[in-house]
Amino acid sequence: MQGQSIRTSFLLALLGAVFYIPFLGGVHLFDWDEINFAEISREMLITREYFRVYVNFLPFWEKPPLFFWMQGSGMSLFGVGEFAARLPNALCGVATLVLVYQIGRRLYHHRFGLIWALTYFGTVLPFLYFKSGIIDPWFNFFIFAGLYYFILFYWKKDRFELELPHKTWFYLFLGGFWIGMGILAKGQVAYLIAVLTMGVYWVSQRFRMYVSVPQFLFFTVAASLVTLTWYGLETWKNGTWFIVEFNKYQYRLFSTPDAGHKGFPGYHFVVLLIGCFPASIFAIRSFFKLPNESFRYRDDFRRWMKYLFWVVLILFTIVKSKIVHYSSMCYFPLTYLAALSMDKIISGEIRLNRYLGAGLWALAGVFALAVLAMPFVGMNADVLRPLFKDPFAQESLGADVHWTGWEVIPGIFLLCVMAAAFYFFRKGQHGAAETRHSRWKGFQVLFAGSGVFVLLTLIFFIKRIEGYSQRAAIEFFESKVGQNCYVVPHGYRSYAPLFYTQKPRVTNKNSYDRNWLYTGDIDKDVFVVTKIQSAHELKDIAGMEEIGRKNGFVFFKRTAAK
Repeated sequence: MQGQSIRTSFLLALLGAVFYIPFLGGVHLFDWDEINFAEISREMLITREYFRVYVNFLPFWEKPPLFFWMQGSGMSLFGVGEFAARLPNALCGVATLVLVYQIGRRLYHHRFGLIWALTYFGTVLPFLYFKSGIIDPWFNFFIFAGLYYFILFYWKKDRFELELPHKTWFYLFLGGFWIGMGILAKGQVAYLIAVLTMGVYWVSQRFRMYVSVPQFLFFTVAASLVTLTWYGLETWKNGTWFIVEFNKYQYRLFSTPDAGHKGFPGYHFVVLLIGCFPASIFAIRSFFKLPNESFRYRDDFRRWMKYLFWVVLILFTIVKSKIVHYSSMCYFPLTYLAALSMDKIISGEIRLNRYLGAGLWALAGVFALAVLAMPFVGMNADVLRPLFKDPFAQESLGADVHWTGWEVIPGIFLLCVMAAAFYFFRKGQHGAAETRHSRWKGFQVLFAGSGVFVLLTLIFFIKRIEGYSQRAAIEFFESKVGQNCYVVPHGYRSYAPLFYTQKPRVTNKNSYDRNWLYTGDIDKDVFVVTKIQSAHELKDIAGMEEIGRKNGFVFFKRTAAK
């Protein structure tokens, strides 16, 4: 069994590497989280300041440094660029597949571990996030690992049936350690999510003290010791100002909409339902009654996962900012609950009923229809431009993006995957051993095919989407690399001028003053990039000359006196 576990883990790691690592550098980073974080890591290498985070060479207190250490390491090895910026999350994808397989195998059996890993692999949003340069994949990984080891501590203490070879305090320390790593990745919300989940479980136990006060304090101290590697050293080196501002930002994040990211109350419900296809449909079934488990720890783990799911979903429904990745911590419990339903379906304990089937086809239809429609929209963009009221959207649709018609392949592929999966599901309706094999084959086809669909969609569409959204501006920024000039955006926020001009250290503090750049006695040329609806604001400035426009972006230059 140990040999099987090692072989399977290696094959899953290989699967993740083959799908997550290629094409990481195939498209520019997207504003603004991807470019923001990559720029922080680039500046970290320039300043050699590894404990205080900077962007635009100014203190940036919104995030701790752990993820930037990862990105910076990649940039040191592979150079500053898209590949190095996204590589940490590709490696996180590899680690996640192995982690969920090992946990599933330990709690159930080899097949369950495979189901969970395959579910995570083939679910749309998790796959996309492992191809990105944002913090959340590692942040979620650390929280989940911390909560898992806390659960093992509880099971060891209360003598659940699962064989656990280490001492109780060992599991408790590991739980705190991984939560501390989560805090170092993105902030105290890692601890908040874990503690809220523990609190919900405590309420469900009718306020039974399943963890003592000294044990909880030990868990907290373990997390704190990890975070002191940054909090403590930063405070010792530079005083308390940076840490105070960091904590103020964490509070503002929960109380006010960030960067205009507002949304309706059910925003994250919709994101998870549609974005986590196909897993979301099967996860819904696990919130209803399932056959009793033969071991108490399995029922208990299901409860923990449901509580974690609802804690994250409700917490970020309350949070004012509505951003897609805020609910991404739900991916772990959601894929587990989906795997649980699928395992029961394979074993014949529950049925793949018509409601589940209809839900799968409905969401698959949404994705397939979107993919099939996009080439048509792209090839008829000029006809569609008058339908948009936003001037930037109208102009961006005129971008020189080449469509061949072959871009429909991912949509057709997804429909073929669905047809093949349901062919095997129909063969497996009667409960015999060979039909169980057919059901398992159907799930393999569905989720492996879904993963391939996501990759094909990225290959066919992501560069074309970027062609409409930002490429004109990025190419302008890249043309200024090595030039002794200032490059700034106007009327919109962007980190792209920093990263894609490879901005050097700031030597003139006046360059942070927009009025000085626009009207002052500048020491070198200023280039300003704006969107078409804001261009009139620059035309009225003396000495500001329009030098070009492309795809909704307008470029201006203010020449320094010789």
